[in-house]
Amino acid sequence: MSHTISTVIVNYNAGALLRSCVDSLLNCPREVEIIVVDNASTDGSLNALQGLPHVRIINNPTNLGFAAACNQGARVASAPLLLFLNPDCSFKSGALDGLLDAMRSDERVGMAGGLLANLDGTEQAGGRRAIPTPWRSFVRAFGLSRLANRWPKLFFDFHLHKQPLPDRPIKVEAISGACMLVRREAVADVGLWDEGYFLHCEDLDWCMRFRQKGWKILFVPSARITHALGVCGRGRPIFVEWHKHRGMLRFYRKFFRHQYPGGLMWLVTLGVWLRLGLVVVYHTARRAGRALGFGRG
Repeated sequence: MSHTISTVIVNYNAGALLRSCVDSLLNCPREVEIIVVDNASTDGSLNALQGLPHVRIINNPTNLGFAAACNQGARVASAPLLLFLNPDCSFKSGALDGLLDAMRSDERVGMAGGLLANLDGTEQAGGRRAIPTPWRSFVRAFGLSRLANRWPKLFFDFHLHKQPLPDRPIKVEAISGACMLVRREAVADVGLWDEGYFLHCEDLDWCMRFRQKGWKILFVPSARITHALGVCGRGRPIFVEWHKHRGMLRFYRKFFRHQYPGGLMWLVTLGVWLRLGLVVVYHTARRAGRALGFGRG
């Protein structure tokens, strides 16, 4: 059976959310091929998928990382459109059709993403954003975006979710890897995900490469996706933060090394590692507090 869309879901201990994600796709009013690439989960989340139609499971003996697992799924997918979807996401009614309409609006649209919503319905950061250059990241890290009203170009916040919601699809610099509908023709032109990233920033890398090749990226406000952000990595926060910061450095060096003086890139690198150190101290103290019985109630 031919499908319009092949969905690639990378699973790592997503629990019951994985089945909810798959069910939301199976309930869509069209046939969707579903490929679940499991990165050595230990929580039994795959058991709930046994016997479901249109679901193919790839079991990895070890955790290969997000980008490598996405590429595994892409290589066996059969449809002309590829949907990369986190297992902690679920589609609202009509969301998939909204993304499809956006892709069909222009043959140069290579990628489209929807509005990522928290469980309370509010919009998450990351669904629509600008590329976080080293300068923009500095502005956000030190709260300088408060000065954007006076100097909007200089102190621009790369997250756009606080801006008014558009009433139609708009072109953006980047969307979130939690939900990306991608044209296979564009993937053939741009290349697959960069497997040098293990977790985090690989979506920004792909968005950069799509735009460098002249492909448009659309944010579709009518395509609403509930995203239980961070569930898969909740039990290993330091592991997640290590790979997030490591990914940030790879991203900066890959795309901005020749735009920033060597001394400034050194300061950026130092800042990233200092931030990681603070995050590690925070999570360590929080864990110690729980062990001592603080923070309950």
